[in-house]
Amino acid sequence: MNRVVLQAQVAQRGATRYTPAGLPALDLSLRHESQVTEAGHPRKVSLEIRAVGIGVVAEQLATLAVGDTATFAGFLGAARNGKGVLLHLTEFDMTAPTRPL
Repeated sequence: MNRVVLQAQVAQRGATRYTPAGLPALDLSLRHESQVTEAGHPRKVSLEIRAVGIGVVAEQLATLAVGDTATFAGFLGAARNGKGVLLHLTEFDMTAPTRPL
């Protein structure tokens, strides 16, 4: 299974572009910070991940501004250049309870 759910803040937002198939696409950079327990010890987690929304999701993501926090869901895939990971967003929710990052 390849499913990721992440509460994050929009760190960067690109302009809407279009795929060769004519679908809208929006590139984002998402920032996440939290504290988790690993091996019985607290650990601070801080990361930034590149993400993309395509189609209807891209149109919905276009309403977000840099600094907005939401719960994002999707799947991981290879970046277009084949290096690194890209989070392909399939949904997001701004109504879920959030806490400052």
